[in-house]
Amino acid sequence: MRSPRRTVAVLFGGRSSEHEVSCTTAGGVLGAIDRERWDVVAVGIGRDGSWTLQSSDPSDWALTEVGMPHVVPSSHRVLLPAAADTATWRREDDGVVTALADVDVAFPLLHGPWGEDGTIQGAMELVDVRYVGSGVLASAIGMDKQFMKAAFRAQGLPVADDVVIAPGDSPGAFRAQIEALGLPVFVKPARAGSSMGISRVDSWDELDAAVAGAITHDPKVLIERGMSGREIETAVLGARDGVRTSMPGEIVTAGDHAFYDFHAKYFDTDHVRLDCPAVLAPDDAARIREFAARAYAAVAAEGIARVDVFYAPDGTVTVNEINTMPGFTPTSMYPRMWSATGVTYPELVEELLQAALSRSTGLR
Repeated sequence: MRSPRRTVAVLFGGRSSEHEVSCTTAGGVLGAIDRERWDVVAVGIGRDGSWTLQSSDPSDWALTEVGMPHVVPSSHRVLLPAAADTATWRREDDGVVTALADVDVAFPLLHGPWGEDGTIQGAMELVDVRYVGSGVLASAIGMDKQFMKAAFRAQGLPVADDVVIAPGDSPGAFRAQIEALGLPVFVKPARAGSSMGISRVDSWDELDAAVAGAITHDPKVLIERGMSGREIETAVLGARDGVRTSMPGEIVTAGDHAFYDFHAKYFDTDHVRLDCPAVLAPDDAARIREFAARAYAAVAAEGIARVDVFYAPDGTVTVNEINTMPGFTPTSMYPRMWSATGVTYPELVEELLQAALSRSTGLR
């Protein structure tokens, strides 16, 4: 007989360079899910793409001094429902397939390509599994900085000037356009997150090496005019009662960090300060929250998103990006901003799960 409680499948790991970040995020969410209300199935996706049954104990996915956690594939394979008319997920052990659980909602916590970019969302859509977060289109747009910025521009949102080097193109062919941006520029993989592969270029002699570094994460590279000002973030929540924005937060870096890079985000916490809420005039805070809601709508996001902007000394706001699956550990900016706005981490997780349950399946 089926349990009267709901069942959530938490998906994490994945094939991208953000595998460990995803596992750390999963540790936070697994610790926040109300086990009195939810049965949890933890599904780890290995770097080889295999889906296996993993521990749902949050301590097994915690960030430690030894390093970041990762999925170790096991022989307990996890299979999606066989068809769209059943909620039963299955497991395969030594070639024998048995029922695993009737899953009510999936919580994809994958960062980067092969997860955050619409691929996992598409897999859920194929078999009518409800899931937390944005759909296929919004996830794909949110992952690709070129098309994300095109969506923002179409809605009249201010963004930094940029040059895109497509796969196979020679950076030298765009040299004049790139230099017209002026120094400094930021060189970014077009489809990556967690600040991986991003370089600040203060001299044109550094450009080729920066492009080469970005290409190791994505063959498409975006080169963007450097923006001055404070880095302000806003959390957006699409819940059953509509779209809400949090109090903005600010990232302040010091030490050897020229910007909020991967090492600063996850390891060098002594030189990073997260101010929640950010110190802003009320009118400016309201305007940044409005921009966040507009960016969320521009890509048709759902559920969870974080919008990052640059706030210049003269009050000018420039939208940097939207992240449709932001870092979601208890110390990440997204839940911290909601905490400052009056929503606790467990309440936030529950709200996202309930919002996913209320969504229709199939085309939306």
